[in-house]
Amino acid sequence: MRLHRLEVEGFGPFRSRQVVDFDTFADDGIFLIAGRTGAGKSSILDAVCFGLYGGVPRYDGGEKRLRSDHSEPDDISEVVVEFSTPSGRYRVTRSPEYLRPAKRGGGMTKQAAAVSLEEHGTAGWVGRAARAVDVGNELDEILQLSREQFLQVILLAQNRFSEFLLANSKDRQALLRRLFGTERFDDVQARFDERRRASERAVETRMATIGARLEEAERLVLSEGLGGSSDEGDDVEIAEPVGSLSTASRLEALRRAEARAAYRAERRAAERDDAERALAAADVALTEVKEQRIAQSERDRARRSLESLDAERDDIERARGELEQARRAEVLRGVIDAVTRAEHAATTAASGVQEAASAWEAVGGEIDGSSASALQDWASAQTRESGAWARAATLEVETAGRRATLDAAADMVAATSARVDALVAEREGLPAAIAEVTDARDAARRLADRAGDLTLRRDQAQTRRDAVREVERLSTAKSAADNDLADASIRLADAQTALAHLRRRRLDGFAGELASTLVDGASCPVCGAVEHPAPAVHADPVSADDVDAAEVVRDAAAARERDASERCATLRAELAVAVAAAEARTADEADAELGTLDEQLHAAIAAGAELSRHEAELAQLLKRSAALDDDHLVATRALAEARENLAALEQSAREADALIAEARGDFDSVAQRVTTTNSRITAATALASALADQRQRDVALAEAITARQSALDDSPFVQVSEVAAALRPAREQAALDEKITRHAVQREKEKGILLPLELRGLPEEAIDLGPAETAARDARSTWIAAVDITGKATVTVERLSGLIASAADEHERSAHDAAEHEVLQNLADTIAGRGPNTRKMTLETFVLAAELEEIVAAANRRLHDMSTGRYQLQHSDALAARGAASGLGIVVFDAFTGLTRPAQSLSGGETFLSSLALALGLAEVVTARAGGIRLDTLFIDEGFGSLDGDTLDIAMRTLDELRQGGRTVGVISHVEAMQDQIPAQLRVRATREGPSIIETR
Repeated sequence: MRLHRLEVEGFGPFRSRQVVDFDTFADDGIFLIAGRTGAGKSSILDAVCFGLYGGVPRYDGGEKRLRSDHSEPDDISEVVVEFSTPSGRYRVTRSPEYLRPAKRGGGMTKQAAAVSLEEHGTAGWVGRAARAVDVGNELDEILQLSREQFLQVILLAQNRFSEFLLANSKDRQALLRRLFGTERFDDVQARFDERRRASERAVETRMATIGARLEEAERLVLSEGLGGSSDEGDDVEIAEPVGSLSTASRLEALRRAEARAAYRAERRAAERDDAERALAAADVALTEVKEQRIAQSERDRARRSLESLDAERDDIERARGELEQARRAEVLRGVIDAVTRAEHAATTAASGVQEAASAWEAVGGEIDGSSASALQDWASAQTRESGAWARAATLEVETAGRRATLDAAADMVAATSARVDALVAEREGLPAAIAEVTDARDAARRLADRAGDLTLRRDQAQTRRDAVREVERLSTAKSAADNDLADASIRLADAQTALAHLRRRRLDGFAGELASTLVDGASCPVCGAVEHPAPAVHADPVSADDVDAAEVVRDAAAARERDASERCATLRAELAVAVAAAEARTADEADAELGTLDEQLHAAIAAGAELSRHEAELAQLLKRSAALDDDHLVATRALAEARENLAALEQSAREADALIAEARGDFDSVAQRVTTTNSRITAATALASALADQRQRDVALAEAITARQSALDDSPFVQVSEVAAALRPAREQAALDEKITRHAVQREKEKGILLPLELRGLPEEAIDLGPAETAARDARSTWIAAVDITGKATVTVERLSGLIASAADEHERSAHDAAEHEVLQNLADTIAGRGPNTRKMTLETFVLAAELEEIVAAANRRLHDMSTGRYQLQHSDALAARGAASGLGIVVFDAFTGLTRPAQSLSGGETFLSSLALALGLAEVVTARAGGIRLDTLFIDEGFGSLDGDTLDIAMRTLDELRQGGRTVGVISHVEAMQDQIPAQLRVRATREGPSIIETR
């Protein structure tokens, strides 16, 4: 990496933009950054680090005062770093966060930090990234160095030389970790520790599980009385607590208890089977006794039922005789009912004839000589004649609706005619309305078009009115400033006069002042004489301090006068601008002008709204004009159709009236004539039907009487009354038949039940169930108790077996886990610097120790020459005191004594040379680890003041070696000898005003 150019503005002590062209020192290869203490030499390196990485190392952990305290609020703060690598040439522009005046509202606002990265190509500088995160990622890839690595290999900042040499192992480890990125080894150590803790927890958990299983099994053995043995195998007591034995012994004792539990469960199962067989026998005996008791009860019931059925035998015989008579009479029921129905029908037919005859007479008919056929013929003739009147009757009913339809058609003709007239009138008046709206629209448009010009003129008037008010304010302020300037000028004149007077008195008093210092016998400092015959008298003493005080007063007055003059000039310029902007307007004229333009502008804006309304109205009228012709054509056609419809309805009405008059005849209406004729036809038809039905009913009655007599002759009955007495309704016959059948069936059923029971020879006295029930109940209680005891014994065996098997299985696996845990623990302790690791070196420390050995070897190649062969650095992995971290120690071998000693024992110059050699060795190793990147620019900040002349020459030769191969080395120092030896220089100089500037020599 090579730095080409640095630009700094508003950063650190630099207010104005300072430019450093590092390429101008390429031929020399080494240049000096010189200047007085505090001028800002180190700030050049701060600017380089800030531009590349956005931070300054000496501000880490404190307030980041990056912006120059000399900057004005509107000044910018910016650093530009231009550099190149094998991948190309780049430029970084970065600004820190700072406060600046707000653009609106007054006060201060925060200016956000900004950064951009550009790359130089054939087309010039091209932007590559503009966000902080993107620029950071791009620079990481381009530079291939972290900030810590950059500060150790390129920018060897002030106070960081001896930091690495004199650090303890812990601090050196932290620095090397940042440089070589070995945090991953710390992660490996953490992962192994986590695996060790997880393995330890797993072993402890497994052992706890084994103990819990064994304790639970032992508690079960004790609670079930399985802890010892006895002659009976039951009711045993545990002899001693088995929890004090080893795991294997405890398992063996539990297995013996398991065997005893299995034996006990077998015995309890046998007892349960015996109780079950006894229960089955008792249940069988109880069932047999209960069955006999039921049979005995059923036998007694059957006996009582047969006795009751035999007592009902006489009543059943009477019912059987009544049922037989009813069935014989039932044969004659049809012929008797037929005569009754025929008689009723004949009577009904005679009544119908009388009613029909009365109705016929009521409508004017004649009864004498009228037969059924004659009446029917007359009715048919009348029906044919009245059929021609039906159409006329319908038209007569529709007369009112027909007249309403005719009136509606006439109204439609009138309305359609009026619609046509209205459309004609509207079409004639529409051009005038369109012209009126068009004129209004054009007027509104002309007024609205002035809105833009009026807005501009109104803004100008507003500006003039504001300017008039500003003229008034500035005039007042300028008058006050003129007075202040006059007063300041008077004060300055007074101060200058007083200063001149003091200076003159001072000059006049020099002789007396010198005379006051003369001593007899001593030479005069002016003439050299040793005699002083007439020394001057110091009558008006004025000291240099008095003159200096007067100068301070004069300077203060001059500053006030200068400030007042600048204030007057500023107000004068502002007043001139305001007067020009006011354009010779008075306040009243400006207000009146603004008010007039406001009114005109509001009118123009209102006209814009009216313009939109008029345009919409005009569009509606034009649209209506285009639609009027279509509406007129449609209305004209509708009028013709309405007139045609009215004519057709009038013709139809005339034809209907003629047909109705013809059909009405002598009657008041067609409906009356139709109703009267229909009534007579109905009456004639009814009388003819009644006469025919009467003849049929008389014939049927005679036939029914003949059939009834013939049936009586063939039956056991003589009179019709005997048949009526024997007849029974169907329900009574069914009830009698059911009663007889039910009695017979029930008697046979009871006999079938009683016969086998009588054959069993059951005792007459009631059988007692008590003894059998008691025996069965006792047997069930015994069986239930045996089942419960057997179940508990079985559960105990299963639970104990499960606990023993689980504990034994966990015990077998625990041995393998314990062996694996021991290996993992030893490995984790070794990596973490514990246990067998006697050097107390962690894995990361071990890796860094290897890197440190290479760093020390690289440093010794330069330290040998720089110390003329006396000193050599050595890596030490000695065990630190009180258990501190070890493995990263550095000691110094002194060839003069042949012994090693701590680096802290070196003198200041020796420490600087050793630190410089170590820093260069560290840079060499770090760049090799970073991919062998090339370092074409190197900065070294201070430390040369601690060297004597010879040692400084040795250091200079080392620096000469560093610039071989085209490398440029920048050295910050205020040692005069180095200024004489290094002609190429950057001088940093603080100006009288405060800010620093950079000069290239």
